[in-house]
Amino acid sequence: MAYWLFKSEPDAFSWDDLVNKGSPEEWTGVRAYAARNNMRAMKVGDLGFYYHSNVGKEIVGICRVAAEAHPDSTAELKDGKVVWECVDIEPVKPFKRAVTLEEMKTTKGLEKMSLVNQPRLSVQPVTEDEWKIVCKLGGV
Repeated sequence: MAYWLFKSEPDAFSWDDLVNKGSPEEWTGVRAYAARNNMRAMKVGDLGFYYHSNVGKEIVGICRVAAEAHPDSTAELKDGKVVWECVDIEPVKPFKRAVTLEEMKTTKGLEKMSLVNQPRLSVQPVTEDEWKIVCKLGGV
């Protein structure tokens, strides 16, 4: 199993929106090749952190990959084909307490975490050690 981080602006699609959806949600709108390639590497059952960007800047829950990479339904065709892909995710559980970006920046063991070093990338890998540290901080 691999671990990931999914970033969303909470005023556009929050953790509560994902929970209330009641079914897996396409993670559409990603338009960065590195993030797309991360989604291509995902397998059903992989886990991810759900991160509220811009407002809050905090990890608020855990989600699961429910469908592997497939054409993004919101993407325009380029030369007759879909360039952009997405995965489907579903909620697993909320954090007991949100873990802020500022807290992660000062936590031992998270110095090399993608979120700390590449904060603009919307879909990022998370190492197993980083996963364990953040889960502990979040109370899960």
